[in-house]
Amino acid sequence: MSAGPSWARSQELYARAVDLLPGGVNSPVRAMTAIGRDPIFVSQGSGAEVVDVDGNRLLDWMCSWGPLIAGHAHPAVVEAVTAAAALGTSFGAPTMAEVELAAEVVDRVPGAEMVRMVSSGTEAAMSAIRLARAASGREKLLKFAGAYHGHSDGLLAEAGSGVATAVGAGSPGSEGRTVPPAGVPASPGVPSVQAAATLVVPWNDREAVEAVLAEHELAAIIAEPYPANMGLVAPAEGFLAFLREHAERSGALLVFDEVISGFRVARGGAQEREGVTPDLTVLGKVIGGGLPAAAYAGPVELMQLVAPAGDVYQAGTLSGNPLATAAGLATLELLDSAAYDRLESISRALADGLREAGREAGVPLHVSFTTGLLTPFFHEGPVRSYGEARACDLDLHAAFCRAMLTRGVYLPPSQFEAWFPSLAHTEEHVERTVAAARDALAEVAR
Repeated sequence: MSAGPSWARSQELYARAVDLLPGGVNSPVRAMTAIGRDPIFVSQGSGAEVVDVDGNRLLDWMCSWGPLIAGHAHPAVVEAVTAAAALGTSFGAPTMAEVELAAEVVDRVPGAEMVRMVSSGTEAAMSAIRLARAASGREKLLKFAGAYHGHSDGLLAEAGSGVATAVGAGSPGSEGRTVPPAGVPASPGVPSVQAAATLVVPWNDREAVEAVLAEHELAAIIAEPYPANMGLVAPAEGFLAFLREHAERSGALLVFDEVISGFRVARGGAQEREGVTPDLTVLGKVIGGGLPAAAYAGPVELMQLVAPAGDVYQAGTLSGNPLATAAGLATLELLDSAAYDRLESISRALADGLREAGREAGVPLHVSFTTGLLTPFFHEGPVRSYGEARACDLDLHAAFCRAMLTRGVYLPPSQFEAWFPSLAHTEEHVERTVAAARDALAEVAR
């Protein structure tokens, strides 16, 4: 085959960036160190493709890590943002679009009766936990190893996603222990007292959850109902209902972090699909349609505790920004039942094709998928926990990602992230990706 695309301009920009930005990037996973190469600098995107600064056109399965469920620069979203910008980019005052977007959330998400808009998933998760602590009068949290709920201090303990990618797979941590310990700081600068209030157990481990509840009074159990920050690892049958039951029994609030799954896996998120309603819901990604926006939501009696209705303080100058709310409203308008049928079809076809490519190449490849989310794990058999995700062949994954790039397919540069099929992806894009994967896997298997 040919030598592949040139990334000379990206290399020049990266050389300049490392003198100006820590690691040359503004978010760790963008550095691509986990797959053994320098980052690619993108100049534009349209539909299911991006174009980098060297002019290479790449089929994109990242879609800005999830918010672009309609694809890049969807005309309806661009039109909505352009119209909003012409009227003013920020006011620091209430706008009609904030109310309309909140109404859409309440209409779609089973656990949402009232909404507070914020600007990032980290901010939403942090604020939801503050509210849970205030409502319960307790401090300790239970989270799951490999779940990422943003980079606030108390939630970084045994986080997956970029933390796992940046620091490496590491040791097994709490995986496999009968009684999980308190969390330990996952980053310098995180106070040990903050991490100690977070108890960490393996995902899908009922006995570990019960052991913690027997020893501690918890403010909240926080979970990604469809974890996608250790790769996509599905909940075991009945596990979410088990969390709901045990939260109620113990007096803890159940918090679902649907930053990734919200509006993506179904109209009302994972909680609608699974029929399990949390006390609080954290939302992001799709709600901003590609612009920075997030929210937390819950029943009126809890949300009325938030200032200025109540005493639980949280504020944000740019919360409910008119550009982000315009993009969110335009995006949600596109998500009807036919859209989810299409996302399901594209995701399934891609998963089936990748599995077959893995079998042909003789490579251990397990593909986990649901509507709008997918992860190929370089692992023998299903991945059911963070420990099993970390047991994947990371070198083989890195080689696969590099080989796919040379074939014009842009993938998340981490085994611990999900792919994000969008409404812009077509059957032809799936065929093109599977053909590239077949060649790439044959190459890396040699």
